[in-house]
Amino acid sequence: MMNHSIIDFVRNPYLIFNWIAAKHLMDWMDDKTFLKLRYRASFGKKLNLEHPVTFNEKLQWLKLYNRMPEYTIMVDKVKAKDYVAKLIGAEHIIPTLGVWDSPDEIDFDSLPNQFVLKCNHNSGLGMCICRDKSTLDISEVKKALWKGLKEDYYLQGREWPYKNVPRKILAEKYMVDSEYDKKAIGKEDLQELTDYKFFCFGGEPFMMYVSHDHAEHATTDFFDMNYKLLPIRMKDPNSENPPACPKEFEEMKQYARMLSKNIPHLRVDFYVINHHVYFGEMTFFHNAAFSPVKPASWEIKLGNMINLPKL
Repeated sequence: MMNHSIIDFVRNPYLIFNWIAAKHLMDWMDDKTFLKLRYRASFGKKLNLEHPVTFNEKLQWLKLYNRMPEYTIMVDKVKAKDYVAKLIGAEHIIPTLGVWDSPDEIDFDSLPNQFVLKCNHNSGLGMCICRDKSTLDISEVKKALWKGLKEDYYLQGREWPYKNVPRKILAEKYMVDSEYDKKAIGKEDLQELTDYKFFCFGGEPFMMYVSHDHAEHATTDFFDMNYKLLPIRMKDPNSENPPACPKEFEEMKQYARMLSKNIPHLRVDFYVINHHVYFGEMTFFHNAAFSPVKPASWEIKLGNMINLPKL
């Protein structure tokens, strides 16, 4: 059951809540109660909202009490492009090929041979990475997109910014990084772009991790702002051979600083494609703030980096 053993449930009976919530049987519950129960299930202890200390506790507090209207724009994969372009330049935005309200509106004949389709309000459900349109099963793609459009992403982790995003489908240009190590992948059409995710606190980037999120064996490696490897692990394992510092590291740091200004905590993601920096996305709650930081001392250290706004 959700990759947990009977012993796990004996040690933490609250785990059953995650199983029930995943089946949308707790969608009716108010945000505060939901977060308290899911936090107890995920961390094995009570959520301290009165005096939050750790990284994930403070993120849960921000979900409830730091609800700024612009955050909805920033997580909207359509509207965020204009928002970011005004701050760091349109040349850092992956080109959009089209935006639609439903899969039935998409004119697949007008799309190029390679493209990416995704929903603007969620994280992955419904996505189609098309590398050869001649092999595409359009009916299956439409089914997946309908499923993605129907997903209420906000309800999963009560991440408020996603609640009022007007749901759309967008097509983006398929991006290929010719500098990627093709030998490691084996086939050019199976390349994965490298993601650089900057954790910013009060407008200042503090650490970054390098990720191949969509790779078959996902790994993450954390670095400080001098590109020194940090002894941190969250959801995915560290790699055996940490990647070298990209030439564009300082440039990405500056853009992350600009995009996170005056925000208690924001994760800003970039791609480097053929030595050019492209904006990926902005995330307010890494892994919905339900992913423990290891070692535990870093939960406290990162928590200390977040200055909560006064109510």
